[in-house]
Amino acid sequence: MPTSDIAIGLDIGTTKVCVVVAERDGRGQLNLLGKGHAESEGLQRATVVNVQRTVDSIRAAVADAEQESSITVGPVNVGISGTHVHCITSDAEISINQTGLVSESDVRRFLQKARANIRYLDMENEIIHVIPQSFTVDDQEDLPDPIGLAGTTMKGSALIVVGQKTKIRNIRECVEKAGLQVGSMTFEPIASGLAVLKDREKRGGVVVIDIGGGTTEVALYLNGALHHSAVIKIAANDVTQDIAHGVKTLHEVAEEMKLAHGFAYLGEGAGDDELVVAGVEGRPEKYFSKQSLTLIIEARMMEIFEMVRDVLRESGLYDSLNAGAIITGGGSLLPGTAELASRVLGLDVRIGYPEGVSGGIRGSVDSPVYATVMGLAGRVFEQPISGEPPAGSEGVPPPPQPKPSGAEPPEGGSKGGGIADFFKKVWDQL
Repeated sequence: MPTSDIAIGLDIGTTKVCVVVAERDGRGQLNLLGKGHAESEGLQRATVVNVQRTVDSIRAAVADAEQESSITVGPVNVGISGTHVHCITSDAEISINQTGLVSESDVRRFLQKARANIRYLDMENEIIHVIPQSFTVDDQEDLPDPIGLAGTTMKGSALIVVGQKTKIRNIRECVEKAGLQVGSMTFEPIASGLAVLKDREKRGGVVVIDIGGGTTEVALYLNGALHHSAVIKIAANDVTQDIAHGVKTLHEVAEEMKLAHGFAYLGEGAGDDELVVAGVEGRPEKYFSKQSLTLIIEARMMEIFEMVRDVLRESGLYDSLNAGAIITGGGSLLPGTAELASRVLGLDVRIGYPEGVSGGIRGSVDSPVYATVMGLAGRVFEQPISGEPPAGSEGVPPPPQPKPSGAEPPEGGSKGGGIADFFKKVWDQL
């Protein structure tokens, strides 16, 4: 099988490292060929703090994926997250080409100008993505697809995703020390949204909330485009730490209690049974109320959703979220999570599972835990290999790329497929 037909996603998280190997089947779905999973001990809140431990985790996950898929892992699409990543809205305006019809080249120039408009960023940061949001051609506003329209000027806005150079470089260094090539990097909320969202939800207005081990990622979609995103530094690990403190036990025991007996919302009928807490290193076992455990979990989960609510209000898009909220990630698995989120956010809520996965082992990723990594694999097919080095690659020459098979269309037209297909080609080229 040609390696160009293979997509590999690599999610380096705070608590786990996941690798998936997939191909696109005849129906446009991801045919899962193999996956690997390893504990992650080298990150804190999505930021590398121990290179060698991170490298070891990547190698272990890759070995599992290669064994299951019988494919040697090639260039990977790596997820980027952390509170160092933030988004900036950039406006731009250009004159339409001499034909008077908006072309792909015009859109490309528009996005390049939007990118150039924030070149004043300090030297510590770099641009990860330039994501188009909406266009205005002359007096026609809020256009999702301007290509082919007649006009003299085009303006609009783009979302610029920016991250700290050193933290991005640390991720790249770990991947390369593990013997892999970084094909591209993707802001993880984009990957999670790609995995769990349906098109009509993106058009109608929706927020994706990915509760991971070290961070909670928030992404707001409206009219089919990402309009705002934020990373919150409170997540599922904080819940476990609260339990460990409240019960006076080790982190590992607290995590087992959370997974086996935890509820995110007391109204879900947690009951008031007495739980047996295993003794540690010869100490006697003890008892802890299940209701008290739920109260500890609910307090922290409520804080997470209150912080998400603050992000939604600050975005100015709260009242536009007609499709509600989707919660994904490992932190969404606690019973009562959707109910608590709906209560705090005032939105309709569902739990997000990876969509559009096929293959005989697809059941092994049928969990919110794998939303991000499946989205990372899926985005490889959404994004051809960029002509520019990916984020974090300053000074690293890009690998040779195949020449395009077709010529660029004339200024006044397009090859077809509309703006949706075109954006897939240019998002990471800018």
